[in-house]
Amino acid sequence: MASAMRSVLSRGYASAASSVKAPIQLNSLTGTYATSTYLAALKKSPKDLESLAKDIEAFDKKIKEDAKVNAFIQNPTLSASERSTALSSVVPSGSSPILLNLLTVLSENGRLSSAPKVFQDFGSLISAYRGELEVTVTSAEALDNKALNRIDKALKDTEIAKGKTLRVVNRVNPSVLGGLLVDFGDKSIDLSASSKVNRFNAALTQGV
Repeated sequence: MASAMRSVLSRGYASAASSVKAPIQLNSLTGTYATSTYLAALKKSPKDLESLAKDIEAFDKKIKEDAKVNAFIQNPTLSASERSTALSSVVPSGSSPILLNLLTVLSENGRLSSAPKVFQDFGSLISAYRGELEVTVTSAEALDNKALNRIDKALKDTEIAKGKTLRVVNRVNPSVLGGLLVDFGDKSIDLSASSKVNRFNAALTQGV
């Protein structure tokens, strides 16, 4: 994982880790890529970090909404040169060069398909940096803004959210079957249909 951090930082930002620190520690490989990217941007300036955050959010949305871009990101058969050429065309002009650096390093290491998870981990770092409380809402299908706003409003009245800005993030996981799985702070609320099925199956097993 250390080599992943060096790869991103070495592209013009090698001293970033010496003077700035990440607000939270992420121990996964994708977390290491996200952390090195965060450090590289913050080393330049807080403004560069916020600009990068906007670019990452926009590109993450593009991956989810543009089938061709998503197919490119997930395609393991492309050669290194093909990926390099394609990256220059799919990353919007005017984006932070650190975003392209990150994607290039991921591509060179054969981990371009991990970009969405790296972006997710970067979002956790940004939330911590801003003093936000990140709320992860996992559902079987993507939730619309109306549903997410209702969740945001409900959680704002809780003790754990007092004095904090909430950042509600929707993750899609078909295995939850239905309902919601809500994680925030050290709390987890399992309202998913899968948990109900598991409890029902456990009850059946105990009754046999």
